[in-house]
Amino acid sequence: MAELTALESLIEMGFPRGRAEKALALTGNQGIEAAMDWLMEHEDDPDVDEPLETPLGHILGREPTSSEQGGLEGSGSAAGEGKPALSEEERQEQTKRMLELVAQKQREREEREEREALERERQRRRQGQELSAARQRLQEDEMRRAAEERRREKAEELAARQRVREKIERDKAERAKKYGGSVGSQPPPVAPEPGPVPSSPSQEPPTKREYDQCRIQVRLPDGTSLTQTFRAREQLAAVRLYVELHRGEELGGGQDPVQLLSGFPRRAFSEADMERPLQELACFLPSSGLVPSAVLIVAKKCPS
Repeated sequence: MAELTALESLIEMGFPRGRAEKALALTGNQGIEAAMDWLMEHEDDPDVDEPLETPLGHILGREPTSSEQGGLEGSGSAAGEGKPALSEEERQEQTKRMLELVAQKQREREEREEREALERERQRRRQGQELSAARQRLQEDEMRRAAEERRREKAEELAARQRVREKIERDKAERAKKYGGSVGSQPPPVAPEPGPVPSSPSQEPPTKREYDQCRIQVRLPDGTSLTQTFRAREQLAAVRLYVELHRGEELGGGQDPVQLLSGFPRRAFSEADMERPLQELACFLPSSGLVPSAVLIVAKKCPS
């Protein structure tokens, strides 16, 4: 049974003649299978149907010599004259084999494209997982740093409060040691200031007496009161802290912030006043001042 040529087989399979000739020429006439591979890989190329610049019959990469060209023409004519015609049954059988080969190449191509698509999808998912893991690690690091910052600030605040409490306890112990255990923490009664003496031309003005102790009585909103002695150089914040600590013990653990007021004339002390010594706040109470003794009032302070 005579075989069809590669070009005829490709044409029988339904490929355009120009495309089949181009495939055979570009594959170096290595057979129908190589030409079919080229056609399947380049069927979507925009220039697949453009004719080759090199005429058919030339070997890729060089021009055929005169002897080669004559030999090709002679062999071609001889083959054309000596080749018997195929019967219809033989032609159909050969076409069927070619179509099966085309279908196999198509399946192989589809399987290859499917594998490549699966690989791209796996890479995309892997990159997405890596990105999500990196984002989660970044969020965890930020949350850890924020928690550490909050713990550090809380520890500093507790340490500051503890230092103030320790300072108050030391002052109380010093006052108790100074005035003796029998009289407790209360200082001896303060002698009243001498009344004003009429000035005379021959008498110098009396010198102002300096006090280093200050006895403060604090009236609470429920009618009770607290009395404590402080140093004249202590800040007003020490009085407020003393009230906040001892008020909770007496009134069932209330922890609302307090606002200190002067007795008369009525005046609310500001946060700036809390940092000033008690001896410098006497100017706010012209009747008696905070030194050597004073009465303060506690009012509830609205939270800011």
